[in-house]
Amino acid sequence: MINGMYTLDDFNLKGKTILARFDMNSPLDPKTREPIDITRIKESLPTLKELTEKGAKTVILIHQGSDIEYHNYASTEPHSRIISQLLGKPVEYIDDVYGPAARDKIRNLENGQILMLENVRFMAEEMTLFETKLNLTPEEQAKTLVVRKLAPLADLYICDAFAAAHRSQPTLVGMEEVLPSAMGRLLEKEITSLNQLLKNPDKPCIFILGGAKIQDAFLMMSSVLENEVADLILTGGLVAHIMLLAKGISLGKPSEDLIKNKNLEEYIDQAKGILNKFEDRIELPGDSAYLSGERKEVEVSNLPVEYTLMDIGSNTISKYEQIIKCAKTIFFNGPVGVFEKTETELGTKSILSAIAKSNTFSVIGGGDSITAVNKYNLANNISYISTGGGALVRFLSGEELPAIKALKKSAKKFKCNND
Repeated sequence: MINGMYTLDDFNLKGKTILARFDMNSPLDPKTREPIDITRIKESLPTLKELTEKGAKTVILIHQGSDIEYHNYASTEPHSRIISQLLGKPVEYIDDVYGPAARDKIRNLENGQILMLENVRFMAEEMTLFETKLNLTPEEQAKTLVVRKLAPLADLYICDAFAAAHRSQPTLVGMEEVLPSAMGRLLEKEITSLNQLLKNPDKPCIFILGGAKIQDAFLMMSSVLENEVADLILTGGLVAHIMLLAKGISLGKPSEDLIKNKNLEEYIDQAKGILNKFEDRIELPGDSAYLSGERKEVEVSNLPVEYTLMDIGSNTISKYEQIIKCAKTIFFNGPVGVFEKTETELGTKSILSAIAKSNTFSVIGGGDSITAVNKYNLANNISYISTGGGALVRFLSGEELPAIKALKKSAKKFKCNND
């Protein structure tokens, strides 16, 4: 047992039917609907390999996209093929989650076999609106159809979905109410590595926060500054744009319209409060880049411009690189520009390259950050790459994630049985 949760070491897995919840949610090719970055799938392999080698009957539960990320909403059949190729053994897929066909497949599994169920987000019970509007307790979620139909067929529930651990949904917190439960190897590794960053980082410790999901950045920013986890925060992307607006700097209509259209204006007041308290520990870009036929850069003092700001500028890049050289611990969450375009990838590419070259403990988190690291082939030079996005941010903010809380509760409720 680790941190109040069972691990795979605490159970005899041979012949047991395992409901294993992973997070393999991946960016998809818009035309083929195939995963184009399989990092999260690869990170799930150690647990899957151990389960099969120890003779378990493994049932995989995953989601792909959501009702909010509708463009990523797709079947899990490609994931089953990729796992099969990586493991070198068959992974059966069924386009059903808890219906009669899926339940029959589960009953007929043999030792060492793997079955991939369909996308759990195809069920209303796993949708974001179901979660946020109903706010069911774990006890209530244990009474949802997916738990009532699948749990009686299983001996054990394994949660290895760190990237979804901040969600309070039936396949993440309901199963633990009715089944002995344990962490998978990825969840175990994530918690161990992130505790090192959170509880005892070598100083100076810098956080680099960018990307488009500024809700995550602002959730974490105050906490890591208040608790003196982070000595300095470097900003980029929309995080920096919100901060600049909070300082009364006009960006220009295109950039400000983008923030309005994303309903992010509410964070300007929050940014003002953070700056009032921690301005000396927050670095904002001194220049930015935009596209006008080609890449052009502008000093922040010369804003606004009638173009959308899409990257940090060269002077800011140089300044951030010097700060990175002096750091002992670095956390990067969210690209500092639109790295998908050649003309606006300079900031993200340069900052990640500087982190990779530094002799420091570095942690990269978030789906877009992982995609960027892989794009530049820098993964081998990063100390730890976390699969988490929102879950990572909440963990580093000191919040106990619903799935982790559920695993701890299950460990108290169910006695470990190694028979």
